[in-house]
Amino acid sequence: MYYNSLNNYLKNRFGTKVYKLSLNAGLTCPNRDGTLSYDGCIFCSAGGSGDFASSATLSITDQIEEAKGKVSRKIKDGLYIAYFQAYTNTYGPIKYLRRIFFEAISHKDIVAISIATRPDCLGDDVLNLLDELNKIKPVFVELGLQTTNEKTASYINRGYDLDCFEAAVIRLHNIGINVVVHVIIGLPGETSKDVFNTINHISSLPINGIKLQLLHVLKNTKLAKDYADNKFKTLKMDDYIKIVAHCIELLPTDIVIHRITGDGPKNLLIAPLWSLNKKHVLNSLNKYFRDNDITQGSKIT
Repeated sequence: MYYNSLNNYLKNRFGTKVYKLSLNAGLTCPNRDGTLSYDGCIFCSAGGSGDFASSATLSITDQIEEAKGKVSRKIKDGLYIAYFQAYTNTYGPIKYLRRIFFEAISHKDIVAISIATRPDCLGDDVLNLLDELNKIKPVFVELGLQTTNEKTASYINRGYDLDCFEAAVIRLHNIGINVVVHVIIGLPGETSKDVFNTINHISSLPINGIKLQLLHVLKNTKLAKDYADNKFKTLKMDDYIKIVAHCIELLPTDIVIHRITGDGPKNLLIAPLWSLNKKHVLNSLNKYFRDNDITQGSKIT
């Protein structure tokens, strides 16, 4: 294997293949409710990056069962991670967060929970709750950094600075939480060097995993308007593959790579349309890795 994949990590940890079930806690985001902004990050869809999650009208247990049904043909009597994906999943009353997280972690088929959130939404009460949960079953916290370039961060309306992110990583690490960082490749105005600077910077921090995500232009976003106005171009597949390959070479081997691409919702995706064929993209990535002898950590100096 060319890199330390999530699939292998989960198999080694739990002894079998583990599936993630996308859940919707019915929360919002300080970047949407007016606390920081009403606009959100410019690439984020109306679904809060949880377009594949279940309906928030269902209970957490019902969402888990519904999501299990969707993968029932692939897995029988399997194990699952409850993935709180949509919006900011530590941004809510602590009593409510406690109820939904404990409902998920108590399910007999759930071996871990994964919580997507922002580094500026991790107060002491939330960290205490995460610490408590992590003593029952493993907890992953996913932070949407996207880039360490502050100019780009301002353009995408991220709403927090790099110091905030770094402080959150340290605090999560100190209580034994598995930290996963999201990085977007192809952000407007960024060069491959900017991406590699982001990879090198976060590699120096005590993170456990990373998601490498292709920039998707989705309908009804600020990013879509800028794309329509020809303010930037999306990456071609060959360029994306080369950037991902070098990111893998730069990443320490102990960092688990949770994702090397992504597929936007077909009904929302404007560009790049080549990303719709995820199987072809993954096959092309693996061929490039094989043909060019790409291995994780090979370019660390």
